[in-house]
Amino acid sequence: MLKIQAKEIIGGDLSATTKMPCKSFNLPAWECKTGSKLSKVKGSSCYDCYAKKGNYTRFPSVKKAQYKRLGQLFNPAWVDAMVSLIESEVKRINEPIFRWHDAGDIQSINHLKNIVSVANKTPGVKHWIPTQENKMVNDFIKAGGVVPDNLIIRVSASMVNGKPPKNAKYTSTVHTTKKVIGYECPAYKQDAQCLECRACWDTKIKNVSYKQH
Repeated sequence: MLKIQAKEIIGGDLSATTKMPCKSFNLPAWECKTGSKLSKVKGSSCYDCYAKKGNYTRFPSVKKAQYKRLGQLFNPAWVDAMVSLIESEVKRINEPIFRWHDAGDIQSINHLKNIVSVANKTPGVKHWIPTQENKMVNDFIKAGGVVPDNLIIRVSASMVNGKPPKNAKYTSTVHTTKKVIGYECPAYKQDAQCLECRACWDTKIKNVSYKQH
């Protein structure tokens, strides 16, 4: 599939952030299922959401592009288009990693099924999804869904300084204190960049804790 065709199918190009070593795929944070509720709860990890500020809102074209991608999620060719773009990105950066949702979150079990299909079709790529949709993930698994080994779904703690969800294989937390659970993301010491760190994609790391910013 040509890159221009793949972009048309998914609703635009992959997203790029200054922090990440690779491009990502994002959706409008306003459409998060659980996150939109948590964003109204003071002290939650979604309160004052970064994906509803900065470039995400400063430029109308960014938000418009996110909603276009949202509308294309269930295009029959979406999986193959994502595979094509991810393979192109991996080749560009010469590293087999991909991050899902630098903004937004899983929309439904069918959406998760499509992401799993993409991971299955790119077995040499390490995929990482941060999510608040713990129930959605568990419902997918209870229904017989299998999360491939190259896909890390890190379920996020709902509250800042809260404990990681118990019924998730991989998790993440947000901290403001010196008490860190598991591995502390070093980005806040590195000009908000991953640099050489790949902890979020590492199956040996159960919980990644991010310093609130």
